[in-house]
Amino acid sequence: MRIVIAEDSALLRAGIERILTDAGHEVVAGVPDATNLLRLVNETRPDLAILDVRMPPTFTDEGIRAAALLRSQNPESPVLVLSHYVEERYAADLIASDTRGFGYLLKDRVADVPAFLDAVAVVGAGGTVLDPEVVSQILVRSHRRNALDALTTREHEVLQLMAEGKTNSAIAAALHMSVGSAEKHIASIFTKLGLAPDDSGNRRVLAVLRYLES
Repeated sequence: MRIVIAEDSALLRAGIERILTDAGHEVVAGVPDATNLLRLVNETRPDLAILDVRMPPTFTDEGIRAAALLRSQNPESPVLVLSHYVEERYAADLIASDTRGFGYLLKDRVADVPAFLDAVAVVGAGGTVLDPEVVSQILVRSHRRNALDALTTREHEVLQLMAEGKTNSAIAAALHMSVGSAEKHIASIFTKLGLAPDDSGNRRVLAVLRYLES
């Protein structure tokens, strides 16, 4: 199999290349960033592209955005994404677009060489490989989104004002309701989001975090 690797860590890139070549694959190119990845794929037409999620210059989401662009412009090009952490929002979007020829693994899995090579083979052949942790995080995100979908329009308005840092009385004034009504809406939000009462008083913060993550 002919493979392109985009990974900013020279040590890890060399390690992956060694694993692949020892298994009989050909690494046609290895680059430290995603800047010219699309051009490289178009020029070399590899059987698989292996990408790191976070690469220069900002080390945020260059790799995953490159993967999304690559799959949108070259749907037939298999992509295997590697990451230290689960970027569930991007992973969910990529999976939703098309699962054929797509893989998402945490970098720790590369240490299990036979399993990593199996993933390479499956994705290169057009299959799908998802790290168990990726699946778990996506399911959690989906549950949170479904919980937010259960909120009424008024509850969404209340939660938005909570996210803006407004007190119960300020929320009541902004929505032209009594403080008691605002408190009832907030209690309903906590219930629908599955936020049980506790001594720390963190339910309000957790509710806002759910809103910001949506």
